[in-house]
Formats: sequence, C-alpha cells, structure tokens
Amino acid sequence: MPSFVLPLWIPLALLALGLGLLGLTLARLRVLPRLPAFGNLRTTPPVCLCMPARNEGMEIGSALDSWLNQVYPNLRLVVVDDGSTDATSEILAYRAAAHPECLRVIRNETLPPGWLGKNHALHLATVTPEARQAEWLLFVDADVQSVPDLLSRVFALFEETPADILALVPGVDTCTVGERLLLPTAATFFLWLVPASSVADPGSPFFCGTGAFTLVRRSTYDALGGHAAEPMEPIDDMMLARRAKQAGFVNRMAQGGPDLHLRMYASGWEVIRAMRKNILGVPVLWVFAPVLIALMLVLLLSPLWLVLLGRPGFALFEWLLWPFIVWLAHRRLTGRTFDWIWLRLGIAWAFWDRLRGVNHWRGRTVPLNR
Repeated sequence: MPSFVLPLWIPLALLALGLGLLGLTLARLRVLPRLPAFGNLRTTPPVCLCMPARNEGMEIGSALDSWLNQVYPNLRLVVVDDGSTDATSEILAYRAAAHPECLRVIRNETLPPGWLGKNHALHLATVTPEARQAEWLLFVDADVQSVPDLLSRVFALFEETPADILALVPGVDTCTVGERLLLPTAATFFLWLVPASSVADPGSPFFCGTGAFTLVRRSTYDALGGHAAEPMEPIDDMMLARRAKQAGFVNRMAQGGPDLHLRMYASGWEVIRAMRKNILGVPVLWVFAPVLIALMLVLLLSPLWLVLLGRPGFALFEWLLWPFIVWLAHRRLTGRTFDWIWLRLGIAWAFWDRLRGVNHWRGRTVPLNR
C-alpha cells in the first residue's frame, strides 16, 4: 500500500461529481432538437450562403461541393477569397466556372484598419446583390460539409419552431491522437455550457452561434448592424447570436452532426493554439478559463492520481465513467462508435499495477506491501 491514502471524502466527491455530469450530459442531449427527417416545404425563401476562405485548399473543395449539391432550390453562394496564397483561388475559380448560376467568388487583397479578416470577408459577402436579395443569410466556415437535404430540413424545422437566428452544432471529424483526445471532450464541454432549452428561452441569458452553421434573417442582421457593428469581434458567430437575443430576436440551436460535419483542426497542437481566439476572445472567460482548464485536468487525470494515492477502486470507476460521458455526446453528434483511445491506456496500466499491489519501472516489478 502507498504511504499516504487519500481521505475517503475526496474520491466520494469525485464520484458524485462524475455522476452529476453524466446526468447533465443526458439532460443536455435530451433537449437538443434534431432536424426533421425530411424537408418537405411549403415555401422556399431565398438564402444566400456566405463563406470566408483564406488558405483553405485542403478542405474547401469538398466543403463547397456539398453546398453546391444542396437540393434546396433557392440557394445562392458567395465565397470571399481573403488573400489566399495556396490552392484556394484555383479551386474556387474552377467551381465558379462550373456553377455560374449560383456561385459568386470575390477576391479580396486588403484588410482595412479596424477589421478582423473573417469579419471583413463576411461583411463583403453580405453586401453583394445575392445577399441583398435574400431573406436569410447563412454563415458557414470553409471546411464545413453537409448532406444534400440539410437546408431543406432546417426550414422544415422552422415551420415547427420559428426563429430569427439558428445555430447548428456540427459533428467534428478527428484523425490524429491529439484530435481524438481533445475535440470530443471539448464538444461535451460545449453542450454542458450551452443548453439548447435555455438558448430558446427569451428570458435566459444563454445564446448560441457556430462557425459551422449560423442562419439569420436578413432583416435581423440589418437591424443588428451586421458584422460592421463589431468588426474586431474574434468570436463573431457567438457574439452575433448574443446581440440578436439581447435585441429581442429568437435564437435557437439544434443538432447538425453527423449530417453537418467538419475537421476543425489538423492536430492537437492546433486545438491548443485555437484557444487564443475561441476561449480568451470572451472577456468573461479571462478569469474562468484557467480555472476551467485546471478543473478539466484534475477530472481527466483523476484515475491516475487516485491510483497513486491509494484509491484504485475509485480510479477504475472514474477511468470508465469519463470516456462513457464523452462517448454519449460524440456518438450523438458524429454517429461514431466508442474510441478506445479515450481510456488512456497508460493510466490503465498504472491502476492495474496498483490493483495488483506492485510498482513496475524499467523492467522491475516490486511489491508495495513488503
């Protein structure tokens, strides 16, 4: 046995917290609306999809093709090539030549003072004739893909539950080890922090917009001043939704994945780098971000330190519980099966050694009770 055994109340508190978060996850998933299975519409109001693109050559071809293949009959697309230096421009030129009736590509070379690049690109898209004539503006990132009937099903949802601004939560494709470990956990945290039922409640302060899919009425967008009202806002989608809700417009969110999906980052390191924009871009999180990150590390590493401090049984439970919670959210948004990497196999070996009462290092196994 280790020389110090953790007081029983600490693992019991962790157990209660884990079970509470399991219940919270189930509750959040229960109130997250799904899109209708079919998109049989009485009307098809004109929609303009606005997409900013800068050096998106790896993803934009397949993403743009998915939107060009929408069965929704009243859709126009405007893509702003914001000074790309990779293959993005060539890919866009090819698509524009093949679909002149529904796709406009704008090349922008300069960023005016007082603007962030994405906000300026979206502003340019919204002042085109296609966007001026549309009843709805759809803002999507250049790496987002959708199934052909997605937009029709969104408007079928509007016939049941009208809104002025709608965000869809996408499924996130993961490839590298870092992505597989970090992004499903981040998606679970997002569902905890942004409850769909509260977003739809006019009296609640919660709001939601996503870079993957934010659909807003043209009249609502104009009333809010568009992106020109906050040209330096780093989290434009969420803050647009916040402004809309504060102005009395109806904000809703729904499940987009797996029919709406993207590969958000190419590595775990890119996920960490993106926190500069997506976390610290919200002033209220300047104080809470370090606390949230510390709490996440404590919880995710709890199987390891519970083992080392003499509570291997609790460690085993926590080791199984956290991956199960993440899997519930990940399966709902992506339709994928359990990813065994979430079990963090190195921790598995550690608590297995403690359950056997041994310490193993560099080929030597030593009983702990001798």
